Amino acid sequence: VRRLAEQHPEHDFYFFFDRPYAEEFIFAPNVKAIVLPPPARHASLWYIWFEWMLPRALNHHKIDVFFSPDGFLSLRTRVKTLMVTHDIAHVHFPEQIPFHGRIFYNYFVPKYLNAADKVIAVSNFTKEDIIRHYNIPPDKIDVACNGCRETFRVLNQVEKKQVRQQYSDGKQYFFYLGAVHPRKNVTRLISAFDRFKTQTGADIKLLIAGRLAWQTGKVKLAFENARYKEDIILLGYMDAAELPRLMGAAFALTYISLFEGFGVPLLEAMQCEIPIIGAEAASIPEVTGKAGLLVDPLNTEAIASAMRQLLEHEPLRNRLIAEGRKQVRKFSWDKAASVVYENLMQLSEKAD
Repeated sequence: VRRLAEQHPEHDFYFFFDRPYAEEFIFAPNVKAIVLPPPARHASLWYIWFEWMLPRALNHHKIDVFFSPDGFLSLRTRVKTLMVTHDIAHVHFPEQIPFHGRIFYNYFVPKYLNAADKVIAVSNFTKEDIIRHYNIPPDKIDVACNGCRETFRVLNQVEKKQVRQQYSDGKQYFFYLGAVHPRKNVTRLISAFDRFKTQTGADIKLLIAGRLAWQTGKVKLAFENARYKEDIILLGYMDAAELPRLMGAAFALTYISLFEGFGVPLLEAMQCEIPIIGAEAASIPEVTGKAGLLVDPLNTEAIASAMRQLLEHEPLRNRLIAEGRKQVRKFSWDKAASVVYENLMQLSEKAD
């Protein structure tokens, strides 16, 4: 949306927030911010916000097209709607979603997908997943992949040394970035790292950066029971400014999530020229291409073996890094914004 506003000053963009917003989101003079209560942090409040407050605002401000970037829309508006769907993880892992959220998604997601005038999926995998489970016509769904923030870049050796001294006692480290909950497979990552350390004795650490989300008991238990617990560092939620440094100084990204609609950390690793150990699952092969060493995410020994391969075979590391330089160029926010804008204009013409 920043690119849409900056690249198209001829249009007015109304940003609807459910709580006080940071001024950094007002990207250009043609952006108008409007706060609509209530703060929608619960399924019942989602309903109130999207089905009562939003339609009124769309009518009041005479909005031509509504763009929803995160899988929700209003069923009570006649305004043409373009909706982004990042994934339908609730279908595959219902037990990992809080009860009220699960009920909401199961009831409303198929209604949203059918009601949207056009849907954008963030990967071809997500598009096919939507078609397979909800029988949405393929020509109703376009694909606009995510991009990578410009702050992620290649670090020089001095910068890498500084980061490692700050976070990993000066040691090299495998890195995981993302929320910490069962679908992200962090429990098996910890177990695999233990195996890797037992097999190699390598003086290398595992850093896990991300908020401890719902159902993290097994992750905490795996950490407490790890043989090499002292070499595993749970960083918790990190400030956004630190993430490019942590990624850029990593030995490799370990991203063995069981399910991803896209997986932005994969792009961030490639942009930092960091090799990837990824899961042979969901959208990860599509995003990673040849830039990742892909493994069965359910096989702890396979994950440990991939770690060992990267440690022992520098030519493999170099090949993955080189492939990453090429692969990351396929994705950008400019390309995503172009797809979004084209769809917005098509819906606007239909609205006229």
